[in-house]
Amino acid sequence: MPLTLPPLNALRAFEAAARTGSYVAAAEELGVSPAAISQQIRKLEDYLGKQMFMRLNNRVVLTDAGHAIHDGTAAALQMISDQTEQLVADRSKSRLVISSIESVAEKWLISRLAAYCRLYPDFRFDLRVEPDPVDFARHNIDLRIGYDPGQYPEQMIVLLPQDMVLPLCAPAYLDRNPGARDGIDAVPHEDLIHTSWGESFGSHPTWHSWFLKAGLKPPAEGKGYRVGRSSLVLDLTRQGQGVALGQRMMAADDLAAGRLVPLSDIGLALGHPYCLAYPRAKGRKRHVQALATWLTDAAGVPTLG
Repeated sequence: MPLTLPPLNALRAFEAAARTGSYVAAAEELGVSPAAISQQIRKLEDYLGKQMFMRLNNRVVLTDAGHAIHDGTAAALQMISDQTEQLVADRSKSRLVISSIESVAEKWLISRLAAYCRLYPDFRFDLRVEPDPVDFARHNIDLRIGYDPGQYPEQMIVLLPQDMVLPLCAPAYLDRNPGARDGIDAVPHEDLIHTSWGESFGSHPTWHSWFLKAGLKPPAEGKGYRVGRSSLVLDLTRQGQGVALGQRMMAADDLAAGRLVPLSDIGLALGHPYCLAYPRAKGRKRHVQALATWLTDAAGVPTLG
């Protein structure tokens, strides 16, 4: 005997609206518009000949008929979801789609993902490198590592420690310029490496600001090197070419290995913290919460004054 079932998309929209109490929240979770949720609810009401919701201020509440339908369908949909998630997890080896800005991916994230994979051998990921902001629904992104949490007001946010820059150089530079060991004021301004942060950064630390904070005369405009990506700034610095205001979090591996050394403990904070962002519904997916905690702990570098 064939099953008698209502439209399944409509049932899914109904369950999300009933659970969240809002067409807007249901739309955000399912990656559609509130109008689409409303249309699906009307389709279900037409099919059953019952009114499912009543509006109460800015929320929707279930009618008696809605409660009668919801009690059985919510449990059934959850069971289907759990079984499907388990089958997909087994098939995909716990794969996550991870999105990151370029500098973080190159200089910090990839080594930490490798360490996480060693702890969980079944874990696999697709890593996308792209600028902020990103469209989670369109590209099925599970977890985003970005800059400035204000760009993702609709997502769940986990803040990373606010990074800062401080004067860094390679041991090879100090071998050629031993006077730099006595202080940054002994470094020729022609050896300073400047970061061109780009138009997307509204506020960013500069050598001019750092010299003022250190109580020193700022360098003249046009002196030194200028590099268009913070990751390349660290690469050039590691070659012993000069002294850069390098990001402490991005340089953590180089600092630990002695490939870079700080010339001062005076730092300047970036304008915004880095953050982990993910859709609320993705938080139930295997490894999302665990990986977020892992990365947060890995980013817990001490800050400087």
